[in-house]
Amino acid sequence: MSEKYKFRDPEGIYFVTSTIVHWIDLFTRKELCEIILNSLRYCQQEKGLVIYSWCLMPSHLHMIVSTNQYPLSGIMRDFKKHTNKEIIKAIWAIKESRREWLLKAFQESGEQLKRIKKFKVWQDGNHPLFLKSNRSFQNTLRYIHQNPVVAEIVDDGAAYLHSSARDYEDRPGLLKVVFLE
Repeated sequence: MSEKYKFRDPEGIYFVTSTIVHWIDLFTRKELCEIILNSLRYCQQEKGLVIYSWCLMPSHLHMIVSTNQYPLSGIMRDFKKHTNKEIIKAIWAIKESRREWLLKAFQESGEQLKRIKKFKVWQDGNHPLFLKSNRSFQNTLRYIHQNPVVAEIVDDGAAYLHSSARDYEDRPGLLKVVFLE
């Protein structure tokens, strides 16, 4: 892994991105989105994950985060490991029309790796970028909230349900968000 992208400051605020292997549009099903949301809520309540901003796109998750308890690297590792297992279970359980194709893609992604038992859903790494200033925070916040607009999913970021853009527009969001002053 590159030395450039690591969680170096335990008290720092980071922009992270977690991406599905092959950039597969996985989060088009409510059941799979709920796995991510429930896991993030657990990390907030039990591991001290602080979320300032987030957006769950069809193929990836962007967040601005910090921690007040466990190291971010461990939280992100555990989050991806847990959601990997839960996503595979859900694909088997729900009537996913792409079931065979998805499972084959995830199996092929993991079969060459000794640390993967069967399926690999997430790409390696989180590409953490330390946000050094309020300006970098604000620019990253705008980037995250404009992601669904740029992708032409919605024409207003706050209209996208799976994003903290709603919170920043005083609309109810799906996750607890901490606002920086």
